[in-house]
Order: sequence, then C-alpha cells, then structure tokens
Amino acid sequence: MDDESVPGAAGCDPDASSEPVAATTVVIPAHTEDRWTALVETVASARRQRPEPASIVVAVDHNPGLLERVGAEIPGVHAVENTFARGASGARNSGALHADTPLIAFLDSDVRARSGWLHGLLAAFREPMAVGAGGFVAPVWRAGRPAWFPDEFAWVVSASYRGLPTSIAAVRNGWGENMAVRRDIFHRVGGFRVDFGKVGNVSRPEDTDLCVRMTRAAPGAIWMFVPDAIVDHEVGPERSRFGFFVRRCYNEGQGKVEFARLNQGRHDLRDEFRYFGRTLPSGIRRYLGTALRSRDWDAVRCAGVIVVGMAAAGTGVTASLATGAPIGRRRQRRPIRPRRS
Repeated sequence: MDDESVPGAAGCDPDASSEPVAATTVVIPAHTEDRWTALVETVASARRQRPEPASIVVAVDHNPGLLERVGAEIPGVHAVENTFARGASGARNSGALHADTPLIAFLDSDVRARSGWLHGLLAAFREPMAVGAGGFVAPVWRAGRPAWFPDEFAWVVSASYRGLPTSIAAVRNGWGENMAVRRDIFHRVGGFRVDFGKVGNVSRPEDTDLCVRMTRAAPGAIWMFVPDAIVDHEVGPERSRFGFFVRRCYNEGQGKVEFARLNQGRHDLRDEFRYFGRTLPSGIRRYLGTALRSRDWDAVRCAGVIVVGMAAAGTGVTASLATGAPIGRRRQRRPIRPRRS
C-alpha cells in the first residue's frame, strides 16, 4: 500500500499540541531470532517517538537464547521472559507486568512505528472515557502485493482494511500490534486471555476480546481508533499466496464464533455483520465498476476473491457452530496467572 493511500500518511505532528500526556511503557513481544533485524528496527522506531517512551520492554516468548541476545545486544531495553503459556498473549501480559506507567503501548516485532505514532495514540486519551486506542496498520509486501488481493481483506495479513474510519472515532476494538491501554484497566480485566489467541495455525482474535472486556470494565468506557497513528507491518512472501488467504479467512470465521461464545454472543459480532452486509458487497460493486469502466481484469479477480473470502469465513463459522456450544453460552473464564517454573 502506498503512503498516499494511507490516512494521515505523513503521521501526526508531535508538536501539534503542548498538552501533557501520560508516561508510557512500550511492550514488544518476540519469539524467534529469525526476526532479529526486524526486532531491532521495531525497538529503534519506538525509541524515536516524541514523546519518548518512559521504557521499552521486550517480552521473549520461551526462547532463552533470544532473551540473552536481547539483553546483550539491544541496549536500553528491559528484556523479560514470558512467564505465561506460549503465545503472543502471554508475552504481552508478561511485558505489561513490568510497566509502572499509567499507559502501556503494544507493538509487534515485525512492525515499525512511523513518526508521530505514539503521540497520536496518546492524544486519544485526552478523552476521559477512553480506556484504549488503536492505530492504522499499513502492509509492507516483501514479495509485492498480489494483483488479486482486495483492500477489504487487508486484515488477512494483519493490516487495516478498507472500510475503517478515516478520522479519529470510537470503535469496538483495535489490534495488538498497534494499540495503547490504560494500565489499571488492562490489569483489572486480566490482560490478554492466554488460552485464546494466535499460536501456530490457530487464529483467534485475542485483541478484539481484550478491547471488549476493557470497555465493559467501566461505565461509559470507549475504545478509540486513530488513523494517523501508523505502523508499517511486514508481510512475508508466504502470506502473499492464495492458499494462505483462504485458510486465514476460514480460521477467522472459527475464531469469531469462539470470541462470541466467550462474551455476549451475537451482540459482540455487530461489526462483523456490518462488514459482511455492507463493506464487502460495496467492495464487490466497486471492483466490478472499475472493471466495466477500464476493462481491468485484476479488478474482476478482486471481486471474485471477496466472494471466496466470504465463503471461506462462512465455512469456518459453520464448522465451529457444528462442533461447539451454541453462541450465547459463555465459557467459564480461567484466571490469568503466570506459569510456575
């Protein structure tokens, strides 16, 4: 995605307001040395922010060699181990336990924060009822963006999709690779669910679940979306394949059913119903209109891929409904505690 197509591509102006903002700890989960260069760049991008973070915590997910290397080779960061079960949720929780600032911001080890990212997120907390804020995730395609890939499905590669607000707005949820939270509310709800998230080939929306629980933790609480708080997210060649696209849509359908079971059923899926009922049909019309006007066959393919994605997600929903409890029956939540060594 080119910068020109990203809302607020130039980033927020860090001098746009002189209002004070709360001190922030940036938490970055990491699990493999295969992403070492990207991790170093992520830390550097966090360090360049204005205001500068009070501290940067790299939470290493059950990889002693990586933990030692972070401590030895990345000066000025606090390297901690994941004391929860394996996965990004546990690593984020472990990092958050070492934060003593009013706000905690989260990045992933394969994203780079643009200038003004932190300032943009923190500005959202001038709204007193905001318990969290998320920003825009721009994909950086390492193997080039596939001509068939529709903007409406950018979430498949963990990026922001077409149809999100283009100005700051209250939303249901943000995304774990680009968000900030009030520390007290985050800990009050127990952080990310360590038994519900993305590990291996399992994909469940642990970040959506966190946001919903945080907004329910206080009367009138809201979650904010800040399009100008931008991070660039690396998309590897394996995610450029059509097979990955189909599997990811299927897994997302399954994951959203699990999410609904954990919370308040169909009520929590209103965003998904709007997405399927409005955003995706609008995308099909847009691509077919482009094809008719300019004989652009790639646009026809994009329209077709939207239909395939809808079918794959729907199949995932059906499979999950057929093998689990009905939506609306909440699963008993287990308390989140560090693992015993």
